[in-house]
Amino acid sequence: MRIDVWTDVVCPWCYVGKRRFERALAEFPHREQVQVVHHSFQLDPSMPRGKAVEQLGVLKSKYGLSEAQASAMMTNMERTAAAEGLEYHLAGGLVGNTSDAHRLLHLAKERGIQDAVVERFYRAHFTEQRSLFDHESLVQLADEAGLDADEARRVLKDDTYAGAVTADAREAQKLGATGVPFFVIDNRYGVAGAQPTEVFASVLARAWADAHPVSAPVAAPGANAAGAGPGEADACADGTCAPARPAHTDGT
Repeated sequence: MRIDVWTDVVCPWCYVGKRRFERALAEFPHREQVQVVHHSFQLDPSMPRGKAVEQLGVLKSKYGLSEAQASAMMTNMERTAAAEGLEYHLAGGLVGNTSDAHRLLHLAKERGIQDAVVERFYRAHFTEQRSLFDHESLVQLADEAGLDADEARRVLKDDTYAGAVTADAREAQKLGATGVPFFVIDNRYGVAGAQPTEVFASVLARAWADAHPVSAPVAAPGANAAGAGPGEADACADGTCAPARPAHTDGT
């Protein structure tokens, strides 16, 4: 079963969503047969490449907040992350164009270590306040995550994978994703936002059941079509068997 995930490496809810999803996946009985593929999504592709700006100012401008309100928003986000076992340090943090970081994630996909590089970029940005917006810092982080530094430097210099980043964005648009995180489970179910672990667990189970239907046993004489228990139609009468629809988007 394949899970496609659209995220941005500077999206605080994406890191939270990753942890919640991973918790559900860890308890999923068929987790060894699940492939997770990360896709590019830029929250603000209009930001100039190679330049970083203060996160606080971006929040104030985007949401029309006072400095105190924006600071409180970041503090609340830090608390939410802490509840998931993540350490966020948002005060004084910087944001910028993430296209270069996403290009390295496509390289990491080809090298089979995409998740490790995604994780390293998240921790660098949210915990260590290291830059994801200049080439030298990105090369260092890629190297720490297991990519070859020289290859990463060539990818950044030559604008390699730029087309793949654009293609990911177009695919997200076709799927109706207006923010991230956005999960597509086995090309059947869409889950938008950093939903609770229980939601991810439920969708994983439904998607697996859809792809691996179990034949109903032959009823004994005198029994109803599903044996002694309620029929299958009754089990789905509350809508729990319906395809999941994207919920609210938690991207910021």
